[in-house]
Amino acid sequence: MTLLHWAIISPFLAAILVPFLYKKLRSIHTGWFVLILPAVLFLYFFQFIRTTSDGNAIQKTVEWMPSFGINFTAYVDGLSLLFALLITGIGALVVLYSIYYLSKEKEQLHNFYVYLLLFMGAMLGVVLSDNLIVLYMFWEFTSISSFLLIGYWYHRERSRYGAQKSMLITVFGGLSMLGGFLLLYLMSGTFSIRELAGMADVLITEPLFLGALILVLLGAFTKSAQFPFHIWLPDAMEAPTPVSAYLHSATMVKAGIYLVARMSPVFAESGVWLWLVAGFGIMTLFWGSFNAVKHTDLKGILAYSTVSQLGLIMSLLGIGAAALHYDYLDENIYGVATMAAVFHLINHATFKGSLFMVVGIIDHETGTRDIRKLGGLMNFMPITFTIAVIGAFSMAGLPPFNGFLSKEMFFTGMVQVLEMDIFNLETWGILFPVLAWVGSVFTFIYSMIVVFKPFTGKHQPEKLDKTPHEAPLGMLISPVILASLVIVFGFFPNILTGTMIEPAVSAITTLTVDDSHIYFWHGFTPELFMTLGVILFGVLLYTLLPKWKGIYNTIPEKFTLNSFYDSGLAKGERGAFKLTRSYMTGFIRSYLVYIFTFLIGILIVTLVVKDAFVIDTSDLASIGLYEVIIALIMVVSSITILFAKSRLTSIIALGAVGYSVSLFFVLFRAPDLALTQLVIETVSVALFLLCFYHLPPLSRHEERMSFKLGNALIAIGVGATVTLIAIASYSTKLFGSISEFYIENVYEEAGGKNMVNVILVDFRGFDTLFEICVLGIAALGIFSMIKLRMTRRKEG
Repeated sequence: MTLLHWAIISPFLAAILVPFLYKKLRSIHTGWFVLILPAVLFLYFFQFIRTTSDGNAIQKTVEWMPSFGINFTAYVDGLSLLFALLITGIGALVVLYSIYYLSKEKEQLHNFYVYLLLFMGAMLGVVLSDNLIVLYMFWEFTSISSFLLIGYWYHRERSRYGAQKSMLITVFGGLSMLGGFLLLYLMSGTFSIRELAGMADVLITEPLFLGALILVLLGAFTKSAQFPFHIWLPDAMEAPTPVSAYLHSATMVKAGIYLVARMSPVFAESGVWLWLVAGFGIMTLFWGSFNAVKHTDLKGILAYSTVSQLGLIMSLLGIGAAALHYDYLDENIYGVATMAAVFHLINHATFKGSLFMVVGIIDHETGTRDIRKLGGLMNFMPITFTIAVIGAFSMAGLPPFNGFLSKEMFFTGMVQVLEMDIFNLETWGILFPVLAWVGSVFTFIYSMIVVFKPFTGKHQPEKLDKTPHEAPLGMLISPVILASLVIVFGFFPNILTGTMIEPAVSAITTLTVDDSHIYFWHGFTPELFMTLGVILFGVLLYTLLPKWKGIYNTIPEKFTLNSFYDSGLAKGERGAFKLTRSYMTGFIRSYLVYIFTFLIGILIVTLVVKDAFVIDTSDLASIGLYEVIIALIMVVSSITILFAKSRLTSIIALGAVGYSVSLFFVLFRAPDLALTQLVIETVSVALFLLCFYHLPPLSRHEERMSFKLGNALIAIGVGATVTLIAIASYSTKLFGSISEFYIENVYEEAGGKNMVNVILVDFRGFDTLFEICVLGIAALGIFSMIKLRMTRRKEG
């Protein structure tokens, strides 16, 4: 494997070492060892900036299953590099923050860092994989690892609930996305994203295109908490604050954003893509910002703010899909929306990461996140307050912070929608700037709540569990770095344009973007007046918040999406329980009836539908007297087993069936199989006889056995079906026997003359190994049950 591949899997390898470090070096916080990896990975990926800035990409391939078109192809371009730097850079800061946030005496740190490293590796795999199946594999790893991180405090009911909720919703989306990937493969014959992008004009004409588009978007929307799948994100805030700062501001929730951006060259020529991505995005922006205002938990506010910001980025990517419609290139409409999406993606990671860490500091130092109990903390936490002001004002879109610049570009993209006359945007497109402005007003309000409610006003020490004080220096380093980036990117945004933004935009639109400059003053434009309106109405509504906040109580709780989720889950569990109880009777006979009935139905229907039943007697060998006699012995012995009144008679008849099969192998010139069968039958009969004494007496013959027509029909049906299948399969030879392959290759490839042994040991080596493992596990299980029973007997 190449160094790039090792970089992707290195977090998984490090996760294996963490428990040993935790056990051997308990005096040192495990995070100090973990911190080294994301820092080194960040520096490693940082070196690729020069390559991607020049418009080049790095591709390294390791063959995995080439016959299926599945290879581990790592691909670094402007878009994947941007995400890789966010994953490793923010990851390093989060690990540093967690060293001071999580106590090594009170927490199971080895679990935390193992889960965190698994997540980091999974995210790197998602953003650096060019193969859709490999991407899906890492995608589900993010769901599993985030489930473990959200449920880290598993002793809390809400943590378990939030972890389960995120798992159910995101895995549902992931499976849908896999279906979309398979449809794309059926249309194109490739799993390569770059090859799919080159076939976009052909794919759009395929009948499966729309289905693939919708299924892929389900995966993206569920992962990035788009309406109405956003309900898992607020409950995921039960995770430790470092997890929230990492997963829910900079990485995991951005995976859906990445997927939409990466698949835009494949789907963006469709108007359905534009309307679904932009429409759900702008709706999510409005709904998330509107709901953030009603919450009193600081992490709850930030959770819904994350939902709204993700909707903002998603809507920009949807509008940016117009980049592939060349009528607008001369008007330069195409670049603004996509550039704004990429720029705000970076900005959001900086200001939201710092805000989550601020909330963690408040919780850590006061014992609560409830804004009704907080107040006046500015006097006790001046540095934390400064960081909060920078982060929140940037989130609100106020100058001179980076959030203002990307928010202005967002408004520009929304206003320019009115100039587009494709996909009915000239009519319904007015909804985009309207909802964008309304959502931004509520964004301003919740940003002010995050700053002023806990830090200003009256101090209430009687409501706090701890005496507030400034956080230790180590806990402040990470949020200070992120807040500093907010300021730096605000005053000097163009250090990002040529190095990060333009290469990422080129990867999304497949068009070259050059000389894009970001600056504060654009004159008296509609965007400026929209921003002034946001500030004016935002200040007014924030001031009058107690007077109108009651509108949130007008919608009964039972009509909320969370209520529908909970009731649906409860009803589903009850329904599943009743359904399971209806067919899980506890009787093996019932289960055999289900199995055999389905077997008969599906095989007979297949034979009829495919017209597959054929009888060909031209190649049959002659049947000798010995075969007839042995066959009669087998039939008589089998019937004897069913009607024998003595267990000893049944055992002897069963042995007769086995030995008759051995004689058939001898007649058919398979001495090795005959020997194996003889050994098995001898051991089986001997074991049965040894256990004979311990078996309970036969009781079924005390009463007269009744004839059951249903059982008889099933028995006859199974026998007839298997017979028909055997005759049809022998009579229909679509290809040559595989035995020819083994005859030609057993000696040359494996160096053995006994064909059966070589097949079992070499050609089917893994299969044989797993069979041995299964037998070993079964033996251990039987031994454990016997030991347990003997122990219970001794204990009376």
